[in-house]
Amino acid sequence: MNTGVISVRYARALLKSADSTVEKDAVYADMQRLAQNYIDVRQLRTAIDNPMLPKQKKEEILLTACGGNPSTHTTKFLSLVLKEGRENLIQFMANAFVTLYREEKNMVTGRLITAVPVNDETKAKMSQMVGQRTKANVEFQTEVNPDIIGGFILEYDTYRMDVSVKSQLRSILKHLN
Repeated sequence: MNTGVISVRYARALLKSADSTVEKDAVYADMQRLAQNYIDVRQLRTAIDNPMLPKQKKEEILLTACGGNPSTHTTKFLSLVLKEGRENLIQFMANAFVTLYREEKNMVTGRLITAVPVNDETKAKMSQMVGQRTKANVEFQTEVNPDIIGGFILEYDTYRMDVSVKSQLRSILKHLN
């Protein structure tokens, strides 16, 4: 079996089991944190893939990566995955769960990158615009990156609008060469 198929099956099972409870949103938050920690903390994958590390220690590490106080469904899920020896796929399972949850809730993620912090009104307007275009609920983030000098970069789904000063300067330089 391939990695994607196994991961999606586990993620669907977790989504279905959490469906019968009010914990679905909590499991979603746990899986988001876990997936993000796999990106942010490179040693996490190394530790979980280490065959010499006992499963109990791996479980403690994963629970911490979920935020330290995960839902009971998340705790049971991680125990099951470790028991079945599928810990090398947990990152993919977490990502698959997040994707399935967003599809079920008709959610799209949006990100606004600016050179300076934006006020709540601007953030709300951009989020509303993305929601109108996608006809979906928007999970919106803002990020400050002074390197773009000015303007903004808006990303959602597969769409990217880059009207930053940095990209415009790069375009001018490209035309001059």
